[in-house]
Amino acid sequence: MSDYGTPPPPPPPPPGGFQQPGYGQAPTGAPLAVWIQRVGAYLLDYVLIVPFSILQVVFSPKTVTTNVNGVVNTTQSGGNLSIAFLMAGLGLAVWFFNRCYLGGQGQSFGKKVLGLTLIGERTGQPIGMGRAFLRDLAHFVDAIICYVGYLFPLWDQKRQTLADKIMTTVVTSKA
Repeated sequence: MSDYGTPPPPPPPPPGGFQQPGYGQAPTGAPLAVWIQRVGAYLLDYVLIVPFSILQVVFSPKTVTTNVNGVVNTTQSGGNLSIAFLMAGLGLAVWFFNRCYLGGQGQSFGKKVLGLTLIGERTGQPIGMGRAFLRDLAHFVDAIICYVGYLFPLWDQKRQTLADKIMTTVVTSKA
């Protein structure tokens, strides 16, 4: 009788067995950054802006309205609007330099301190200033779903946020 309808046996495995991509490895072979490292780098990035934000609030003019026995009084504090605008501008400049320029080099201030590097998933190279800026804008997607997108690295095989998936980037660690 013939073996009509019987499937052929499977091909033998390649020498060395089947290889799966390693969990926690970037295409370059560097280990991927864990979630808490990424959070730490993000917080360090924004620590640079805090002094400018505090000074902006301190120097902003304030309007105070009080109601005493039915009499409403409105007073305006002196403040210094030009210094408040200067602090806002300096804070924005520091953010832009750190997140876009340095981020385009692969390491913002926080990433550099913690030994992390942002690279393209396919190329293994820093993504450049324009893509780093677009990646920061893509973090909006992480935020609009109740910030769950920022938690994706906890369970994702490539430890990517949604913004990383959109921009095809990964964050690697030196250790």
